[in-house]
Order: sequence, then structure tokens, then C-alpha cells
Amino acid sequence: MTRVLVLNCGSSSVRYKLFDGDEVRAKGHIEKIGEAGGEAADHDAALQGLMDRLDLSDLAAVGHRVVHGGERFTSATVITDDVVSAVEELIPLAPLHNPGALTGIRVARKLLPDVPQVAVFDTAFHSTIPPEGVLWAVDRDLSRRWGLRRYGFHGTSHSYVSRETARVLGRPPAGTNVITLHLGNGASAAAVRGGRCEATSMGMTPLSGLVMGTRSGDIDPSLIFHLHREAGLALDLIEDSLTRHGGLAGLAGANDMREVLERRASGDTDAALAFDVYIRRLKEYVGSYLAVLGRVDAITFTAGVGENAPAVRAAALAGLEPLGIAVDPVRNRENALVISPDGARVAVCVIPTEEELEIAHESRRALSLAP
Repeated sequence: MTRVLVLNCGSSSVRYKLFDGDEVRAKGHIEKIGEAGGEAADHDAALQGLMDRLDLSDLAAVGHRVVHGGERFTSATVITDDVVSAVEELIPLAPLHNPGALTGIRVARKLLPDVPQVAVFDTAFHSTIPPEGVLWAVDRDLSRRWGLRRYGFHGTSHSYVSRETARVLGRPPAGTNVITLHLGNGASAAAVRGGRCEATSMGMTPLSGLVMGTRSGDIDPSLIFHLHREAGLALDLIEDSLTRHGGLAGLAGANDMREVLERRASGDTDAALAFDVYIRRLKEYVGSYLAVLGRVDAITFTAGVGENAPAVRAAALAGLEPLGIAVDPVRNRENALVISPDGARVAVCVIPTEEELEIAHESRRALSLAP
């Protein structure tokens, strides 16, 4: 039994893929659940309709993407009532994501009571980061009581892409050091040593780190206090601004890198500056992870921007030739798997991410089934 249904449930959407081994048998998404003109009145109706359409015979598992597993969940976990309760307790750390996953879990357990359900956590891959990489220099009693630490996200993507990079290079994952750059509307970087995460850019929530489509990434925390005290802005408003109106959208008025690049090419100064800020932050993280890893075998770009924006890849690594890092312009324009010149000390790769496939693999491993 190798058939796995992978569900990624949001507050008003369901994305799904049905795998038989590594082959995709069905995929799609249901949008605007519960909204006027939407495809389903609620998640029960959406998933019931989905299951009526799919051939779910011999289903080995349902794998659920869950964004935040906190400190408790460091690997894919078979879902029980206790696991559901624990994921619910983690909602304050991921209020935009965990509730949708929980809804999907509850409905799928009800509709498929005899099929094992597995939670695969975005945070789990980063649980191998050593203490000095996850702790901040804040009061330790507060940290322990409230779970103030780096968790990291996009773990399924970083895990898949780092391992796939080793395969493309013909190297064993356990002997390969990779800097992975997941660049989409949300964006994060990771330093992966021999298949184990050593560092990542996102923190307690997905807000910190790289500049993103609408999220600010790293800021001075005092900015929040200043806006609250001096500008009189409520904390909820500041949080909303940093999360939904920051990043490229805040700098250029557009959260889509394609639009930013088009406007930059036409001479738009706001778009040009937004691009420069985005690239500067990206380059700073690449540099810091070179220091963390010591030896780097590859730098890999993935996700929507990483896989499709040659200008971003070229600019992010420009000037790093003395470190053995270079981008071949022809290969880069062609989105080749390896875009570095022949003989480069550090390979530069473009690897399409397959998060759903990784969730299927993790679900089988959690149930001790063959991959």
C-alpha cells in the first residue's frame, strides 16, 4: 500500500494530491470555501465532494501539512486525539495556518475513519538546529515559559530540495552541504549539513528573515515599540502592517516579483529599490550560512521566484566569485538544473520543490511503510 492522499487545508481552501508511489494520480484545489460563489459550503462538503470524485481504494494514509509543530513535534506524527489537542494549543504561534489544518484533519478523520492520518510539520526539519541557533538572548524564564525560540518553516521544501540537490550532483546526502533558498511569496533560507538543518531564517513565526511578498522579514524590534508609543498605532495594526503590507508590497506597492522586475526594467525607482533591498537581505543570509557551514557544496534556488526569476538568482550571487560561487548567464536564462559554470567550486542549482511528494514520503515513513 503506497497510495497517499496529501491535503493542505487553509481557512477557505483545500489543495490536494493523490500519490501512488511517487506518481501523481490526481491533484487540484478547492477555493473560496464557505464564501459566496465558492465551490463548497464548508470543509465537510469540500472534502466529501473530493473523496467522492477520487479513487481512494487501498489508501495507505492521508498526509496533512501542518505549519507549526512547536517543540513537541520533530517528525511526521500519526494523528491521535492527543495530537489534535496539541496542534490546537499551538494556534497562537501560527494563527493563520494551524486552524485550517486542524479543520482538514477533523473532517478527514470523520470521513475516512479507517485510514491512518499523519501530520507533517513545516517546523520539523529544523528541529536539528543546535541550541545556539534557535535561542535568542532574552530572559531565559520568559523563553521557557512562552516558547520563545526559532522554529523555522518551509521544512518539507528545504528537506526535499537539499536531498534532491545531492542526487542531481551525484553525491550522498549525508556528505553534502547545501544552502537552500525557498523564494516564493513567503521566503526562507536554510543551511543544511549532511541532510540535517543547521540554520534557517524564519523564527518563532514565518515573519522574520528574508524580505517576502508582503512580510517585512528581519526588523529592529524597537520599530514596534516606536510605532506604538510615538505614532499611537495599536499592536494589532502594527502586526498586520508587518505581515500583510510589508516586504515587496510595502516597498514597491506590489508583492509579485514579476511585477517588480517589469517595473524595475521600465525605470520605476521604487521597484528598483525594493529589488535591491530584497537582494541585499538574500545575500546577507547566503554569506552568514557560508560561515555557519564552513564548506558549501551547493546553493539551490527553489519555489516560484527561485525557480523562475533568473535576475534574482544572478543578482543574489553576484560578486561571490572569489568564494567559488558563480552563475553561468546562459544556463541561468534557461533555468537549467545546474546554472554554475563547469568546474565551479560551489554548484548553483535550480530544483523545483515538491512539498506534497515529501509529505507523502514522510507519511509513509511515519507508518513504517516502504517509501
